[in-house]
Amino acid sequence: MKKTKLKIAVAGAALVVAAATGMALAASGSSATSGSERPRTEQSTQQSKQQSKQRTPSVIKADGPNVFPHSLDFDAQSKTFFTGSLKQGKVYAVGPDGKVRTHIDDPELVSAQAVLADRERDRILVSNVDYGTADRSRKEAPFRIAGVGSYDLATGKQDWCVDLTAVALDGKQHLISDVTVGPDGTAYAVDELTPTVFRIDREGRASVFLRSDLLQGKLDIPDFLDGVGMAAVEWVKGNQLITAMADGSLVRVPVQHPEQAQKVKLSAPLASPTAGMRLLKDGSITAVSSGLLSGKPARIQRVEPRDGWKEATVTVTDTVEDPVTSDVTTGPGGTTYALSGGLAALLAGKPNDGFTLTPVKTG
Repeated sequence: MKKTKLKIAVAGAALVVAAATGMALAASGSSATSGSERPRTEQSTQQSKQQSKQRTPSVIKADGPNVFPHSLDFDAQSKTFFTGSLKQGKVYAVGPDGKVRTHIDDPELVSAQAVLADRERDRILVSNVDYGTADRSRKEAPFRIAGVGSYDLATGKQDWCVDLTAVALDGKQHLISDVTVGPDGTAYAVDELTPTVFRIDREGRASVFLRSDLLQGKLDIPDFLDGVGMAAVEWVKGNQLITAMADGSLVRVPVQHPEQAQKVKLSAPLASPTAGMRLLKDGSITAVSSGLLSGKPARIQRVEPRDGWKEATVTVTDTVEDPVTSDVTTGPGGTTYALSGGLAALLAGKPNDGFTLTPVKTG
């Protein structure tokens, strides 16, 4: 966050220098310039500064005490961010001014992790998880709650909430890290602790879509989780799922032939652990990698596909000083924001006074 503020300050200083230089040049050439042109120069400078200020997105400090979000999504029509909380199991609406209000309060939700605003079907999809740290947690048996709920976008009323542990029937720990939607409204949910992708139709009927060794988790987070696997998923052109693994690799899954899943050949792996990603308008993906293990700033990376996502080029486009930054989303006016939700404080049993959305560059 400090780095972002520094960039804004430097940009502002550059504008001041440019304006001062322009005024000095105008003054030095006053003998050859009519006095009527100088006010126009000053007016033009002021207009340029104002336009630049309007184009520069601001950091959004959300005023949600003890709200610990892991992911978020933006609904352009209502100009609202929607985010869950790992602490209360609620979903909140957040305005561009940082005001936070409860939108979904469903007793079936233990912790709300992935949040997806599906405007086309007027619903919000939410993944239900249990780290053992929430108000509604079964603290003696964490990671035994795993599901996805569908809620009315306008009212927050539940349409359905499906228990995916009952679908998996494997007796293992589960963590539904993310969910995406295909054009027909089918949802696909990925499990961070088993190599399982679930398919959920529009009525909430769920099944196992894919189990594959390619999706087996390999990343260990000391004193927290071992074998962390799928962190995020996006449906992309070509009717494919692109799944980000926590270790920095990507897996391409053809929806019509999931058994043909294969790793995407990357120019460089994403920084690890990969935490969240969003599809861009040009078909590329922007992804955020947390600095949870390194303590270094989180990285924003652009993934540009080639040959139908068989290959992709990875470049770093920005950083966020808060290491534990966990998601990215679109924002007002074509902006992109990264979410810092205070996960480290939650795991340490400490309170927070809100969370932060930081504008980031994606290219």
